[in-house]
Amino acid sequence: MVVASYGGRPDHPDWYKNLVANPRVKVQILADRFDAIARTASPEEKQRLWPMMVGYYPLYDDYEARTDRDIPVVILQRA
Repeated sequence: MVVASYGGRPDHPDWYKNLVANPRVKVQILADRFDAIARTASPEEKQRLWPMMVGYYPLYDDYEARTDRDIPVVILQRA
């Protein structure tokens, strides 16, 4: 998962807009490389996933508080 927080700015980051336009991505986590499909978490999924992401990076809550937009959580699923 990745979070399109953009530091709480009023617009989505360009990389998120690119994923929406073309959801096929290549991912590397340490030595593990794989193709994936990106999709925005549904509201129900985000409600469940957001606390986990904030646990990894507490500033996400601050970013969410400073913007009126819904900060997307993006799920990257192996293709």
